[in-house]
Amino acid sequence: MFISPAYAQAASGPAAGGFNPLMLAPYALIFVIFYFLLIRPQQQRAKAQREQIMAVKRGDEVVTGGGVIGKAIKVTDTEVEVEIGPNMRVRVVKGMLAEVRAKGVTVPANDAKA
Repeated sequence: MFISPAYAQAASGPAAGGFNPLMLAPYALIFVIFYFLLIRPQQQRAKAQREQIMAVKRGDEVVTGGGVIGKAIKVTDTEVEVEIGPNMRVRVVKGMLAEVRAKGVTVPANDAKA
């Protein structure tokens, strides 16, 4: 009695402007930032690691993907024979090598007293 009835408004058509290429500019800018800050450096690190693993030679110290450290004894195109202890050798596929250290390179211990 005191409340007037509410009627729905008529639906309007599509926006008059249509497609604006400037709407894509923020997305393109975000992609460029991601490329230079994330994608490109990761690709460069992966390429350097691949080259390092393919260049492994006899006598290099290697670390496998499982964390086993040993010395490369025999290197073929696809496999590396690694000595992990006195008279204990294992064959490892090159793709499973995580790191290659040159001869004589040592890693400092974390338990050094200051």
